[in-house]
Amino acid sequence: MSSSVAIIIPHCNGQQLLEDCLPSLFKTDYPGCTVYLVDNATTDGSAAWAKLHYPQIRIIRSENNLGYAGGCNLGIRSTTEEYVVLLNNDTEVRPDWLTHLSGALDVDPSVAAAQPKILWLKDRAKFDYSGGAGGLMDRYGYPYCRGRLFESIEDDHGQYDGAHPDIFWASGSASIYRRSALDRVGLLDEDFFMHMEEIDLCWRLHLAGYRVNSVPHSVIYHLSGGSLPAGDFRKMYLNHRNSQLMLWKNYSLVTLMWIWPARVALEVMAFAKALASGNWEWARAIVQASAWMIEHPFTVWRKHRQTQRVRKITDHAILETMYRGSIALRYFLGGARTAEELD
Repeated sequence: MSSSVAIIIPHCNGQQLLEDCLPSLFKTDYPGCTVYLVDNATTDGSAAWAKLHYPQIRIIRSENNLGYAGGCNLGIRSTTEEYVVLLNNDTEVRPDWLTHLSGALDVDPSVAAAQPKILWLKDRAKFDYSGGAGGLMDRYGYPYCRGRLFESIEDDHGQYDGAHPDIFWASGSASIYRRSALDRVGLLDEDFFMHMEEIDLCWRLHLAGYRVNSVPHSVIYHLSGGSLPAGDFRKMYLNHRNSQLMLWKNYSLVTLMWIWPARVALEVMAFAKALASGNWEWARAIVQASAWMIEHPFTVWRKHRQTQRVRKITDHAILETMYRGSIALRYFLGGARTAEELD
């Protein structure tokens, strides 16, 4: 018998996105799933359009735009299914995507989250920026993917299909979670608003002793940059700020004593690179991200203490799952362009 699955799509405006997304989604060949659209204060009538054309969809309404994290959390709290899928509204799926994805959780109770192989909707031979064939991270909080290292995106030749299924994080573009694990470690951090909240969640799952898997036989297509385009100030700001906040939340204080100075040095190097290239918006984003951390010490400390309560796994074990060096240095100074080269 198939496990029950809630497919939760946070949505704020963009009827065309739903017109492209929902036809393939409702061809999913998994019998035990229900599609929920979180109406994140839409103003263009797109949620009503979805209900009119797909009456089986269930609408969860919010009076305010809660952001990606808040919208997903509202959807999770409003549903009861055994598994939860978080899916962006700018995706298309293959009919068997959910069968493969849920199967990863069915066969191994230690797996709390999994992601499909995510290919780019505009060029289906390429990996998508937001997840590729599985999310990884270095020790200093810089994420990358099998198939994407910073702005270098690979064609998919099946090169990661046989890789070890364990990854560090499952993409927020499309991922499945075991509800009982979420009940244990908590939901997405709504203060992140968007960007990296799924990495923070997966880190907490690791701390609690769970695993996160990549499922390459499950394939979806995603239009990266649908929410905020690359180079947008708010996107750069949230990426820098949330990455720093994530380190403080999830590492022990002992580990932070040697990780944090190195991360600060990397931020200074990024700031210098932004200035040298004349990218003033990037430079401003770095400064404001660091300023937020300095201005909110009590918030940072509270989040750190809350996260440490779920810990069952040592930082030493967590560090073993990460890239040992700095991917920023390997990419910008060492010429690495793929996850395979880092391996």
